[in-house]
Amino acid sequence: MISEKFTIDDIHLIRYENYEKTKDMKQEELIEKTRRDAEEGKRLLEKLRNKIQKKVSI
Repeated sequence: MISEKFTIDDIHLIRYENYEKTKDMKQEELIEKTRRDAEEGKRLLEKLRNKIQKKVSI
């Protein structure tokens, strides 16, 4: 769990959890996971942009 004040320890925790989730994946699985995660990231960024755009135009 990430702390309220994001610290270097949180980064280490995220990296460790990511390693644990992906360490036994085949290369193709890892590529597919990376693509899915990237698409989700794009959707989240677009959602935030739209939200900010609405606030700015009001």
